[in-house]
Amino acid sequence: MPQSEHKTMADLIAVMAALRTPGTGCPWDLEQSFATIAPYTIEEAYEVADAIARGDLADLRQELGDLLLQVVYHARLAEEQGAFAFPDVVDAITTKMIRRHPHVFGDEAARSAGAAKGWWERIKAEEKAAKEVMNAEAGVLDDVPVALPALTRAVKLQDKAAGVGFDWPSLGPVLAKMKEELAELEERVESGERASIEEEFGDLLFVIANVARHLQLDPEAALRATNQKFIRRFRYIEERLAASGRSPAQSNLEEMDALWNEAKARDEGLR
Repeated sequence: MPQSEHKTMADLIAVMAALRTPGTGCPWDLEQSFATIAPYTIEEAYEVADAIARGDLADLRQELGDLLLQVVYHARLAEEQGAFAFPDVVDAITTKMIRRHPHVFGDEAARSAGAAKGWWERIKAEEKAAKEVMNAEAGVLDDVPVALPALTRAVKLQDKAAGVGFDWPSLGPVLAKMKEELAELEERVESGERASIEEEFGDLLFVIANVARHLQLDPEAALRATNQKFIRRFRYIEERLAASGRSPAQSNLEEMDALWNEAKARDEGLR
């Protein structure tokens, strides 16, 4: 491969082809399949989100490259099976974006009309209808990917159901349902029945996802932010204890809880 200051998309595709060439390629890469690569694809998407949350643009550049590699990898696997190749992926998404933005790429009348309310949902509905023609047995929820994080998938399942009218009209009934599910979980915990406890806990998480949906919040992003807050406050506990030559294991809950409240007060003072 010729050396140049900046590699191109063609270079990356060529690298992947070389890695997957029997006899001369990488033994590890040659053993991979869609199923074995999929977890890495999900992980790289999270790495991108993490770099964005941290505001680290240098890291974001690296992580976007790692995510792009995943697309090239899957496209190469598909090409080897004669299903499609990377140019087909590019063509499909470019065509979709043009179709979904008639106010930008359409004729003069469409551009003049602008982005009318509900246009995105209408176009997606038309696309879904076209898919259903090809698969008459498809259900409303069938196209929600199984591999999504559970909270994200819950929101998407609820969105799909809401699209056909199966939804509470406002946040109030959803909050009431959340309280109901919490009470049911408390009852199951008292019973000690492990299977029913897990079921009720799942029900509670599902309705919490619905609360997030009605509030137009991303539950995954909200939980990631809380995770970071927990890390920051616990690190404060560690630092304060380290100043006296101790670790959390050498402390007790009462002391650590007091330090936690200090960390919380500090956070609130910075708002």
